[in-house]
Amino acid sequence: MASTFAESSSNKPTLAPSPFKVPADLPALPEVAGTDPTRCVLDSFRIAIAKVVADALEPLTVEQVYQGVDYGKKGEDFTVALPRFKLPGKVDEIAKKVIEKFQPDEWVESVTHDRAFLHFRCRTSTLMRLILDQIHALTYDTASKQPEYGANYLGEGKRVIIEYSSPNIAKSFHVGHLRSTIIGAFLANLYKACGWEVISMNYLGDWGTQFGLIAVGFEKYGSQEALEKDAIQHLFEIYVKINAEAEKDPSIREQAAAWFKRMEDGDEEALKNWRVWRELSVNKYAQEYDGLNVHFDVYTGESEVPQESMDTALKQLQELNLIEEDNGALRVNLEKYKLGKAVVRKRDGTSIYLTRDIGGAVNRYNKYKFDKMIYVISAQQDMHVAQFFKVLELMGYDWAKSLEHVNYGLVLGMSTRKGTVVFLDQIIREAAAVMHEQMRKNEDKYNAIENPEYVAREIGITGIKIQDMAAKRINNYNFNWDRMLSFEGDTGPYLQYAHVRLSSIERKNPELLPLPAPAQLRTELLTEPQAREIVFLLGTYPDVVKTALKTHEPSGIVTFAFRLSHAISSAWETIIVKGEQDKDKARARMALYLAARDVLGAALRLLSIRPLERM
Repeated sequence: MASTFAESSSNKPTLAPSPFKVPADLPALPEVAGTDPTRCVLDSFRIAIAKVVADALEPLTVEQVYQGVDYGKKGEDFTVALPRFKLPGKVDEIAKKVIEKFQPDEWVESVTHDRAFLHFRCRTSTLMRLILDQIHALTYDTASKQPEYGANYLGEGKRVIIEYSSPNIAKSFHVGHLRSTIIGAFLANLYKACGWEVISMNYLGDWGTQFGLIAVGFEKYGSQEALEKDAIQHLFEIYVKINAEAEKDPSIREQAAAWFKRMEDGDEEALKNWRVWRELSVNKYAQEYDGLNVHFDVYTGESEVPQESMDTALKQLQELNLIEEDNGALRVNLEKYKLGKAVVRKRDGTSIYLTRDIGGAVNRYNKYKFDKMIYVISAQQDMHVAQFFKVLELMGYDWAKSLEHVNYGLVLGMSTRKGTVVFLDQIIREAAAVMHEQMRKNEDKYNAIENPEYVAREIGITGIKIQDMAAKRINNYNFNWDRMLSFEGDTGPYLQYAHVRLSSIERKNPELLPLPAPAQLRTELLTEPQAREIVFLLGTYPDVVKTALKTHEPSGIVTFAFRLSHAISSAWETIIVKGEQDKDKARARMALYLAARDVLGAALRLLSIRPLERM
C-alpha cells in the first residue's frame, strides 16, 4: 500500500473573514500590525491602552507601547512596565504624565500606578458584551460552519509536515508510541487552527531483518484466519515464538537474513506476504487511531525510502569530504559541533537509520515543498535527531533549518493494573472498564446515557491523554491509574465532568430558551466579580492558542482548561440560573455558561479529546 496524499480541503484551512466585527459605536482605535480584534477582541483593549500611554508619552508610538502591554497579575487586567521604554526622567514622573492625561472611555475605565508599573482596567460592560458576542459569532456563525474561536491566520499559505506516532509493523502499538501520538495529534490540530496546511504523517517501522524472521515464522506458525482477524496481534505472536527459537537455533537468523535480502533485492515472492501484512497492519492501526480521535493523511514507512536516495546521500557526503572510514564503517565527523561521530553505513555495507532518514527527508522536500517539518520523537533520540539535522545542513540544503524536533520524556511504570507489559488497546479497554463501573454507581444518570460503553471509553481516553499532556513535554511522568481516572483534582474525567455540567444547563432550564441574540442579552446584569473573571479568562483563549504555537506545549492548553473549569466550579453555587427570579439575569448567566462550554469544548478538541454532553 503506497503512501497516498490527496490534497483535501480539511488540510487547507481557509479562514473566511470573521463574522464578528467590533461595534462602530465604540471609540475608534488605530490599527496595529499583527493584531486581529475580529478574532481576539482583547487586542482592541490592548490597543486602547497602548494609545493612552503613547498619547501621554511622546515620542512613543502605539505600536511600540502595544508590545509592552502584558496580562496583569493578581486581579489586574493589563500591566505596562514603564522602564522597558527607556525614556529619560524618573519613572514616577513618567507615570504621572499618563495618569494626568488619562480620560476613562468605553475601552479603559481606570489606570493605577504601582512602582514601575501602570495597571489598566478594561471597561467591564464593554468587555462582557464583546467577548460573549465574539465567542458566539465564531462558534455558530462562521462561513466554515465549524467552531473557530481561538483560530487565527498566522500560518496562512504555509505547509507543515508533522511526523508522529510511527509504530513498528508486526509489533503491537506499544505505549512508548503513545506520547508521540498524543502530542503529534495536538500539534496537527494546533497548526490547523493557526491557518497552516497540515500533512499528518505516520512513518512506520515496516522494513528490516525482523520481517525476514516473521516470514520464516509465518511458514511455521502462520494462520490466514488469525491474520485477518487481528494482523498486529498475530504477527506479534509469531515474532515472539520465532525469536525464542532463534535464540537456540542460529540457523533461523541466517534463514531470516537470506529472506530479507530477497525482499531488499525486490524478489516478488518474498515481498508478496510482506505487502499483505503491511496493509492489514495499517488498517488495524487506522482503527486504533480512530478510537483515539487521531487521523493521518499519509502512512509512509522505511520501506518507501528508495535505495538510490540513500546511495545519493552517501555519494554527496563523500563528495563534500564529510565522510571518514573506520574499520569499513562510514562516519560523518560532527565533533566540532559537539555531536560526536554519526555512522552512515555499517561495516557489512547495510544502510543505517541516519542514511534512511536523510534520504527520506530529501524525498519529502522534493515531493511536498514544505515550509516546516516537525518530528515528534522521544528525547532519548535527541542526539540522533541533532546529527540528522546537522548532516542535512552540511549537505547544503536550505530547508534543513525549517526542520524541528519536538521531544518528550518517558512514561514510567505504564502497565495494566495486574502489572503485565502492555499494548495500548489493553490500557484503553481497562480505563473504559473502570469508568463504566463508576458510572453504574449513579443509576438515574446511567440510564439517561444512550451509549454508556462509548462514554466510558471516551472518559478513559481523556484520562490517559490529560495525564500525558498536563505537564511540560520534556518531563518524565509516572503512569498512575488512580490519579488518571479520578474525578477529583486536575484530571481528564474532571474536565469532561465540567463540560457535561455546562452542557446540562440548557436541558435543565428549557423555559429560558431560545436565548435572545447576543446583542440583545442584558450582559450588564452580570455584576458578580466571578462572572467578570470567567469572561476575561474566556477572552484570553485566542492568546493561549498563539502561545502554544510558539512553545509546542500542550500543557498550556490543559492549564487553561483547568483554570476555566475551576472558575466555573466556584461560580456555580453563587451565579445561579435555575431559581433566579429575574429572567433577563438568568438568560445572561446562561449565555455566560454556554460560552464557557463552547470555549472549554474548543480547548478539548484542540487536545484531540471528544467533549461529552452527558455522563
